[in-house]
Amino acid sequence: MMLNDRPYPDWHEGLTIQGVIEHMNFTWPKLVTKVNGQLVWPEDYPNVVLAEDDDLKIHHLLAGG
Repeated sequence: MMLNDRPYPDWHEGLTIQGVIEHMNFTWPKLVTKVNGQLVWPEDYPNVVLAEDDDLKIHHLLAGG
């Protein structure tokens, strides 16, 4: 699995987006998350199981304007 264009070495069967966020200690209040280019809403993070060949992007928003 790729996380933000880098190999994610801790992939395992049943891994969810929520699991990645917790493992990486991402604590930002606003995250934009995509799996294989598809937007995933925060309420779905615990339910989206990641495959070994998935491309996960997690970006945090710093400011708006």
